[in-house]
Amino acid sequence: MVTGSADGLGRAAAETLLRAGHEVVVHARNADRLSALDELIRAGAGAVVGDLAHLGEMRDVAEQANRLGRMDAVIHDAGVLGSRAVLPVNVVAPYLLTALMQRPDRLVYLSSGMHYSGHARLGGLDWSGGRATGSYSDSKLLVTTLMAAVAARWPDTLSNAVDPGWVPTRMGGRGAPDDLRLGHLTQEWLATSEDPDALTSGGYWHHQRRREPHPSVHDEHFQRDLLDELARFTGVGLT
Repeated sequence: MVTGSADGLGRAAAETLLRAGHEVVVHARNADRLSALDELIRAGAGAVVGDLAHLGEMRDVAEQANRLGRMDAVIHDAGVLGSRAVLPVNVVAPYLLTALMQRPDRLVYLSSGMHYSGHARLGGLDWSGGRATGSYSDSKLLVTTLMAAVAARWPDTLSNAVDPGWVPTRMGGRGAPDDLRLGHLTQEWLATSEDPDALTSGGYWHHQRRREPHPSVHDEHFQRDLLDELARFTGVGLT
């Protein structure tokens, strides 16, 4: 399953995986966005629909996915930039889908090199998106920390985060200098490859190379506090 697959990196990853013969479930924010995925659905992709900026629709996406069956891998590719929804979409949704969906073999979270400038703080954050209390960089630091927390708590699930680089998508802009193909290659590799490097967990990756993330990512106290905050807000703990 690939969230945020109506366009950008998510769309590219879903198309590539489908062409390679994998069973793929795509995700769109609403019915209008789903129409952009008609070609993939005609080619055999399953689909789930829901706006990941809203808690109730996050839950519904998880329920739709569970009705389709347990996923081998989930790529959390949906993301927003410069919006009050940056925390709900970039952090809360990956957490809640992780907590509510049947546990897959592999989880891939979309990070960014911008996570290095994120603030390792949780106080005062409005997880609902009602107020703009966190930046894009903050959200990417938090979701990368979520990846590490899941890796530490679920040893039987491979959990990794990917920095795709600054690539020419709608979010990145047409002038972005990085390679679009390399931007989604690592996600697909971590989701499907039997390469020994891809069968590791707790990594922060850029173009199939493991890098050291922000020091707070592997801080066990920060991981625990983040999980506690997300459980408090959503009413769902990560068990």
